[in-house]
Amino acid sequence: MGDDAQSLRLPATPPRGHRVLVVGDLILDEYWRGGVSRLSPEAPVPILDGVEVNMALGGAANVAANLVQLGCQVSLGGLVGDDLAGETMRRLLDAHELDLAGVITHLRWTTTHKLRVIAQTQHLVRVDREARRGADAGPAEQLRRWVLAEIERVDAVICADYNKGVLCDEVLQPLLGAASRRRLPVFVDPKGRDFRRYQGATVLTPNLQELQQATDRQVEQAQECAAASSEVLEQTGAKAVLVTCGPQGMRLFEARHAAAAENDAGDQIHTQAREVFDVTGAGDTVIATLCMGVLQGLSMGRAARLANLAAGVVVGKLGTASVSYDELTAAVAAAEAEAQAESPRPSAPMALTNKLLAAQAASSWAQQVRCSGRRLVFTNGCFDLLHAGHVELLQQARAQGDVLLVAVNSDTSVRALKGASRPVMGEAQRATLLAALACVDALVFFSTPTPQALIEAVQPDVLVKGSDYAEREVVGRHSVEARGGRVHLVQLCTAASTSGLIDQITQGSACNATSSLKP
Repeated sequence: MGDDAQSLRLPATPPRGHRVLVVGDLILDEYWRGGVSRLSPEAPVPILDGVEVNMALGGAANVAANLVQLGCQVSLGGLVGDDLAGETMRRLLDAHELDLAGVITHLRWTTTHKLRVIAQTQHLVRVDREARRGADAGPAEQLRRWVLAEIERVDAVICADYNKGVLCDEVLQPLLGAASRRRLPVFVDPKGRDFRRYQGATVLTPNLQELQQATDRQVEQAQECAAASSEVLEQTGAKAVLVTCGPQGMRLFEARHAAAAENDAGDQIHTQAREVFDVTGAGDTVIATLCMGVLQGLSMGRAARLANLAAGVVVGKLGTASVSYDELTAAVAAAEAEAQAESPRPSAPMALTNKLLAAQAASSWAQQVRCSGRRLVFTNGCFDLLHAGHVELLQQARAQGDVLLVAVNSDTSVRALKGASRPVMGEAQRATLLAALACVDALVFFSTPTPQALIEAVQPDVLVKGSDYAEREVVGRHSVEARGGRVHLVQLCTAASTSGLIDQITQGSACNATSSLKP
């Protein structure tokens, strides 16, 4: 199968029957975000102003949070210290409705805590507080007993190893043995130089650096990556290795192809072009989504493509993040639409029905656009008696982003604004003409006095109006700018207006159209 989203359609509602056991290192992620406009007089370092502090789940806790967002039930096992970070971790887990029964507090354990300082979207520094050591015999035995009891009621296992000491051999080996006896799929995010300790796993998800460290091989080229992955498959007896390759996407190597692996580049899964804000936690999303996809009955290849789409959503967010089921289904739909758009088509003009959105569907359509990494542009108007000024406005609006959504006043709305004699052309005719323009990607009607509610629903990146509007007059400006978008006022060269055209027709005048630009 190619890199499209073929056969990745998910049910309309998330799965509720699957329970996943997640065991691993629990990490507390803290973010200080602010702005920088000057350097310190004390040293050549930036001064962070207006600091906003946020706490988030990281490591195995973030894997669990992703699974909950995707509709799975989760049993989470790990260690926290008797410290402030541990207390915060337990509070965040409780807020995500995660059961704390397997989260063991140990007096001599230090909760792993990562503080990131960020100016706008630029990371300035990261400060780690952790103690890398194996769990003491007491808490390790307590965790082992909990794991072996809990594994009897789950459908899959995820081992989230961040090399902080929770997945010591005293916990990991009994866990893998019990999962093997129950024939449960086991997904491992591995660390360290010896992947043989993960024997019995179903899938391993190393990144390129981890794969290189474990095999002592070069992995930059496709064939090198294949050879290293083949070695891991042989060492662990796993069914698959999914290598995350950053901007290059992923490579999937399955054991059934292992014999030819050194002559096979694997199944390449490309990323889709999108703006990347932060890759923190993307691996957590990958392994959680991969597990959910397999439990949903997808093949390993299709589950890997689903995980790739989920990672694409998360890297567009700032900070450790998870992907919701709605965001994932929107990303699947967007990938399918993109694949269809790239396939050969007849040269006939696009039918109106391919561009006209129902009002209730506009929000989910806009979400699909954003999930595909494209910038959404929004403009609105009556567009009665479509003329050159309208076309110029729409063409310039489309140039401000990747997708243009045009909101059109319904007949009822036009009459309320312009009087009983308008519109001259009914909404069906207006929509047909607008849909014929290549610069218009989608249309939606609205019947309210202003498009404010529609703008809030679709959340465009760019809001466009003609320059005859003052920026303060543009409806929806505040809601667009509040979420990081912008307003663009188009300077039009063509002097035309619908009212002017009507006057010319009714008066039989050959004079030029009036210079008003309001559509």
